[in-house]
Amino acid sequence: MAITKNVQSDEKIIEMAKAAFPDKRVSCIKELTEGMCNVTYNVTFHDGSESVLKIASKDRTGNTSNEINLMKAEVDAMRIVSNNCSFKVADIYYYDTSGKICDGDYFFMEKLPGDNFIFVKDSMSERMIFNINEEIGVISKQLTKIKNSEFGFLGDDKRYHSLYDFVKVMLTNLIADAKQRGIDIVYDADTFTNQLERDKSAFEMIHKASLVHWDLWEGNIFVKDGHVSGVIDWERAVWGEAFMDDRFRYHNRGEAFLKGFGKTSFSEDELKRMRWYDIILYLTMMIEVYYREYEDKGQYLWAREMLEEVF
Repeated sequence: MAITKNVQSDEKIIEMAKAAFPDKRVSCIKELTEGMCNVTYNVTFHDGSESVLKIASKDRTGNTSNEINLMKAEVDAMRIVSNNCSFKVADIYYYDTSGKICDGDYFFMEKLPGDNFIFVKDSMSERMIFNINEEIGVISKQLTKIKNSEFGFLGDDKRYHSLYDFVKVMLTNLIADAKQRGIDIVYDADTFTNQLERDKSAFEMIHKASLVHWDLWEGNIFVKDGHVSGVIDWERAVWGEAFMDDRFRYHNRGEAFLKGFGKTSFSEDELKRMRWYDIILYLTMMIEVYYREYEDKGQYLWAREMLEEVF
């Protein structure tokens, strides 16, 4: 289990629920073990209603430098999306950053209808899977309409005037994180930064940022009756470029998603930028294995192989 999972006792969760829902009594608490970073619980009340509780780490131990105020980023992103998009995100019922009850920030949110796509995909027809992936592309396209004049992490107050500057910060943060822990990332710092500098012109045509989920993989999609019923885990959201999302990555660039997004071919400059987003994702996956203190190093080995292929 990742050291970022701030597990709490049932007694503590009941106390948190009482603060959020003073008129309700908890009847059942179940930890949801799918997430890789924060701990989440499904909380059922005596009246039959349910809510999902998500709790942040008590400190930054286990987080990389690009993971800044993740819970704030998630709450902000969900509220922005709720006000600007037609697809479903969970309503936030209660958000506590006071530290009075729990040593980590936490929120209670609506339980989305349906099932996690990753768990039910194997029971679906190829046509249904294609349609859902196409809908995810439509969702990603909707996010491009939410604009910001500057780039940056949602959880951070610092903003960058250019996409290149933001990408360079993401990359150099990862290189520094790897150096601090002695993590082998295959190439030295100069190799990465010199190549990025050579590709700088490819970033200069992007003048405005759009909201990016960053992690629209199947585990963060809920489905019901053959359609997307909601999107979860917005903690890595950024003001960036749509192509930063996981669905545009080298290993995951599927026909159905691209059809839904409305783009099936890319210019040379777009491919250059996407390659750097590949590199940043694979470095992130390699490094977080050691920061989270995963016992299984399989993710590191897979991401390293991907990094070597794209670099």
